[in-house]
Amino acid sequence: MEFLNEYMIPVIIGICLMVGYIVKHWIRDADNKIIPTVVAIVGLVVAVWMHWGNITPTVILSGLASGLASTGLHQAFKQFLDKGKGGE
Repeated sequence: MEFLNEYMIPVIIGICLMVGYIVKHWIRDADNKIIPTVVAIVGLVVAVWMHWGNITPTVILSGLASGLASTGLHQAFKQFLDKGKGGE
C-alpha cells in the first residue's frame, strides 16, 4: 500500500477530511459506513475538477486514494488524541 503515497494530494485530503467531519457531525442518520464512500467520491470529483481537460487513470486513482486517506488520517488523529486523554 505504500506505493499509493505518491498519489496522495494534500489539498484533496484536507477537503475530504472536512467533508467527512461534516457528514459525521451534522447528519444524524448517517451511518459511519457511508463516510468512506462519500469522501472517496468527493476526492474523485475534486481531482477531476483540478485536472479538467486532462483526466487520466492516475487522476482518478489520486482522487480516490486521497479521499480514502482522509478517513485513515481521521482515525489516526482520533487515536492520538484518545491516548493523550488516557484512553486505550
